[in-house]
Amino acid sequence: MNPELSSFPTATVDARTARAAARGRHVGTASRSGEGARLGALSPLGRAVLVMATLCWIIGLTLHVTELNVIALVLTVPLVVATVFVQGTAGYAVTVELRSQRVVAGARAFGRVAIANPTGRPLLPTCLDLAAGPATAQLLVPRLAPAEMCEEWFAVPTKRRTVLRVGPVRSAREDPLSLMSRQITWTKTQELYVHPRTVGLDEFAGGFVHDLEGTPSSTLSSSDLSFHALRDHAPGDDRRHVHWRTTARTGKLMVRQFEETRRTRVMVALDNLVGHYALDEEFELAVSVAASVSLQTLREDKELRAFSVDACQRTGNRRDLMDDYANVASTSELCFRDLGQKVAELAVGASTMMIVIGSRTTAGELSSVATRLPAGVRAVAIRCSVPAADAGDAGDAGDIREVRSVAEAGGIGGRRSVLGRLEVVSVGSLEELSRALQMVTR
Repeated sequence: MNPELSSFPTATVDARTARAAARGRHVGTASRSGEGARLGALSPLGRAVLVMATLCWIIGLTLHVTELNVIALVLTVPLVVATVFVQGTAGYAVTVELRSQRVVAGARAFGRVAIANPTGRPLLPTCLDLAAGPATAQLLVPRLAPAEMCEEWFAVPTKRRTVLRVGPVRSAREDPLSLMSRQITWTKTQELYVHPRTVGLDEFAGGFVHDLEGTPSSTLSSSDLSFHALRDHAPGDDRRHVHWRTTARTGKLMVRQFEETRRTRVMVALDNLVGHYALDEEFELAVSVAASVSLQTLREDKELRAFSVDACQRTGNRRDLMDDYANVASTSELCFRDLGQKVAELAVGASTMMIVIGSRTTAGELSSVATRLPAGVRAVAIRCSVPAADAGDAGDAGDIREVRSVAEAGGIGGRRSVLGRLEVVSVGSLEELSRALQMVTR
């Protein structure tokens, strides 16, 4: 067993856990029957034997030294036997099934490896290797009679948000002297998405708009919900909006004019610059915060734009959104100015903008983003700072003015700040997010 694989069991999980996993629906099946086998590869010992045999043959045949020819023959025979030994295939049919291809960080992903003997002859015991991310598990396969099958349950611990590659299942055939080996690939690779942890938020926390119809704006429209005034009929106006009573009284066509209402459009920007986070845990908290706000926005059927410095997340459905958040990684190739440029381009028509930042994001950088926002956009920055990072970052806020919040007045932890037209709240854990957003909506 790979020594690095301390948390990934190589044996079957306990019977109770296996039965619980068996009751789930298996998805993500990958199977193959010994395809993709690599050619025989010489081990270091095999290469040394081959070099010695070649030199002995050349010198012995050139100088007619019988002793060297005998040595060369003795060295060649094991190489020939090893070549014959690693040829052929055992004929297994291997299938890997994941119970679910998407789990939340901290949960276990269960899977099953089924090994069958589809041949008409018994197959000897062997050892298969199953890769799961950087780790590898060894599966011991017993002797299988014709048409017999065995299975092994496995559980992949998922401590952190990531995308794990499960598989392929491989086996290696070696000769008794370990001169040559051949690796056989039995299954394809599958992706296991480990989504970030999220927390449920209050209904209004996703967009800060309480009514279903949107908020009225100063833009006038010929068709909407909020009546504004009457005006003269113009070519192209819909006859359904003609106000017939006024038309009869004035003798000319008069149509209704409306105030255009604006639906809530939420932007969630994630600062994923590596230098803005004191710890890896702090960045993971920021991803979870951004994912939680984005999920709540989709639950409320509000329009959503979610993006980071170097990528845009898909917002068509929750699964694609969370898959993209599982893939988010910190970057050092861009700067905060690039995020500000992205905000300016995507903020057109937005009503609420939330930017998730780290403890080392400075007030000057935040101000540069706030000045790029169009008028009428409510902006909130969520500063993620785990307790271990707070001590060394006391001066990072700089020009941010602290405001005593309602939560603090009531004895509940939380910090709220103001930076120009940008409201800043700080969270030290995911559980504090809902309370922090309530502080800026009251």
